[in-house]
Amino acid sequence: MEQVSASGAPGPVGPYSQALIVGDLVYCSGQIGLDPATGQLSGDILQQTHQALTNLGKVLEAAGSSLDKAVKVTIFLTDMSSMIEINRIYAEIFATPYPARTAVQVSSLPKGALVEIDLIAIR
Repeated sequence: MEQVSASGAPGPVGPYSQALIVGDLVYCSGQIGLDPATGQLSGDILQQTHQALTNLGKVLEAAGSSLDKAVKVTIFLTDMSSMIEINRIYAEIFATPYPARTAVQVSSLPKGALVEIDLIAIR
């Protein structure tokens, strides 16, 4: 097992790793739409989704992988009706065959985020 630390993505805000490499898989912790330069959340659901996926891309890059190697994505969102907007960004970043995906509505997310995304990718 190998710990991944990506300088281009927000650091952990608790006792966890940005990602762990186990065999040929990279298990990425959830990312919210924090701008790594400012530590602030991006604006609306579109911006937060894009930033969260950008952050995950940076973590995967540090692990020797990339978003196009994602096999499973989990999306946590505070309003299920936001899936329309999330799908717009998702379809711009991922290509067919799309990763398997789960979306779950939650009551709240860290720092008041609207969306949090984690994933598993092949290295």
